[in-house]
Amino acid sequence: MGNRVLIAEDLYLLRDGLVHLLQAHGFSVVAAVESGPDLLKGLVELRPDVSVVDVRLPPTFTDEGLQAALEARRRVPGLPILVLSQHVEQLYARELLADGSGAIGYLLKDRVLNAGQFVDAVRRVAEGGTAMDPEVIAKLLASNARREPLAALTPRERQVLEAMAEGRSNAAIAQRLYLSESAVAKHTASIFAKLDLAPSEDDNRRVLAVLAYLNSR
Repeated sequence: MGNRVLIAEDLYLLRDGLVHLLQAHGFSVVAAVESGPDLLKGLVELRPDVSVVDVRLPPTFTDEGLQAALEARRRVPGLPILVLSQHVEQLYARELLADGSGAIGYLLKDRVLNAGQFVDAVRRVAEGGTAMDPEVIAKLLASNARREPLAALTPRERQVLEAMAEGRSNAAIAQRLYLSESAVAKHTASIFAKLDLAPSEDDNRRVLAVLAYLNSR
């Protein structure tokens, strides 16, 4: 796994804290920027193994970080991006996930509870996987709730799908939902059948296929 990371955060204390945290866990910080234009330039020119990007950056303080990340992914497909946000930007979360190439994370700042959780998410994205906050996935699912064939999923299947979208393995889903692994496997097979998606042994591809389907509706 590559460990070159770029950080985009306009608040000095938070930016400096992220630099020290990631360095302490073996990452090499190749750049720490504070604006959308600098982020886009850094992503395209440096092509880091993973980037930690705040949604709101100068000069607009609206969605500058997300827009720069989206543009960078258009220029460099599959560029690993982990987004940090105060709330769920459904439209942009959908667009980030829509190409199905993976290496995407979306965490809500006030729900990151410890360093281990955050560093694990950074590593997962760097490896090409997904790291989605459950609340982000819940809102994406809710926004699609009336659209077939998602409406055909049972409540339990929706819980399994939500956990899958967070990047969890069948064993982790079983532990979280107090199910056996065989039960999770059956739910997973049913989900893929209802969504008309071929199952895969690769958890990341499986999750990305589901997310890409949700975002193509």
